[in-house]
Amino acid sequence: MQTRLKNAADNTPTERMTLRWVYVYVALIPLVNWSFAHVPTVAMPDGGAWSPMAIVTGLVLVFRDFAQREVHHYIILPLMIGIGISYFMAPPAIALASGMAFAASELIDYVIFTVSKRPFSSRVMLSTMLSAPVDSALFLIIADIAVPGVFSTLTLITSVASKLFGAYVVYLLIKRREREA
Repeated sequence: MQTRLKNAADNTPTERMTLRWVYVYVALIPLVNWSFAHVPTVAMPDGGAWSPMAIVTGLVLVFRDFAQREVHHYIILPLMIGIGISYFMAPPAIALASGMAFAASELIDYVIFTVSKRPFSSRVMLSTMLSAPVDSALFLIIADIAVPGVFSTLTLITSVASKLFGAYVVYLLIKRREREA
């Protein structure tokens, strides 16, 4: 789906806008939530469990940054759509935990993308560095209420590290593209 944006001053087309990252972002939210209920986890020595999908969750945080470039501050609407779909694909406790965690991390991301004038690659990495710990902690604490044993210190650490790893890979790709441009 493509639309033409109009220049407010003279009502002429100024740029093309695609929504491909918004669609990816909306699709990944319920996929990640579904996976937390269905993908086997790895037992942690402290009794917690690490989900390999935590890496994908880190990528969701990065795809949100790409989607935000497409729709700017309207990114909250795709977030709400993704969370709404999650309630049909994942247990309600997981969807609720995810919704609250994504909302908190979205607020952090919103502030960084609104205030910072750094290159896109730096904003992606900075927003993930700040939002991944909040997102992970909120998700695990709320999910642990419904599914006891989900939260543990090692689970939190590995979840944050996984998200940062996924974001770092994307950061390097974006950084290389920025240098080439």
